Amino acid sequence: MTPKRLHIAIQKSGRLAERSLELIRAAGYRLNRSASDLAYSVENAPIDLWCLRDDDIPTFVADGVADLGVVGRNVLAERTAGGSNGLREVMPLGFGRCRLAIAAPQSFAYRGPGSLQGLRIATTYPNLLQQYLSEAGVEARVVTMRGAVEVAPRLTLADAICDLVSTGATLEANGLVALATVLESEAVLVRSTRSLDPDIDAVAESLTSRFRGVVASQDAKYVMMNAPRSALPRITEILPGAGAPTVMALAGRDDAVAVHAVCQESVFWETLEALKEAGASAILVLPIEKMM
Repeated sequence: MTPKRLHIAIQKSGRLAERSLELIRAAGYRLNRSASDLAYSVENAPIDLWCLRDDDIPTFVADGVADLGVVGRNVLAERTAGGSNGLREVMPLGFGRCRLAIAAPQSFAYRGPGSLQGLRIATTYPNLLQQYLSEAGVEARVVTMRGAVEVAPRLTLADAICDLVSTGATLEANGLVALATVLESEAVLVRSTRSLDPDIDAVAESLTSRFRGVVASQDAKYVMMNAPRSALPRITEILPGAGAPTVMALAGRDDAVAVHAVCQESVFWETLEALKEAGASAILVLPIEKMM
């Protein structure tokens, strides 16, 4: 009997495509690419990747054709805001961060959502935009476009736009400025609300566990130092994103200890200076390759 395989839908191109493959490789999976570049098989696990248009991924997963998918939260939220279901977010993946924002020409006098009353707003996310406007009590005309939203004000197709913003360079190039954030987005792992075959579900749970380990270790650092025992409360306050540190006695010293901690946030030079000022010495900051 042919072993059952987990099918994952990822973008075939675009900003999430390569990062999705990097995540899968970082999770320890060895990929073999098909001749068409539209699919990958995993050597060391019963997993196949399908490379699809980003707009098609939610449908493939919701219909059970693919078991998991990697999409932007904006794509997932647009689908669910429109009343469709069949999908749920499993976990954020830590890349592809951007925001869905309302933007208008720099000359526009914005004084809050009420300033949008009666305007024409162009977007490729009509459901999310309409939801935002409704919650703000604003009536505006939503102009749905398939692309090149940022040129709509210049072509007098709309007074403002609602589009994804990353660096803001595209807005600036078109004389626009972001006014309000509709949604904070990043790449997320999604799965169908349908039940998976038990064998496939076990593979999906293993993959998800590995993904969580990769994502958790991306910004995490392992910090080690020696410190006076009396300085422990202050040092614990300073360590960014750390739980209770591991404290070990130093040989031949009753007044000093070794402190080890996993920091889930960035450790800056200012952090090290603060630790030293608190009494720490021999401070080491090490990257973490894997964490589960």
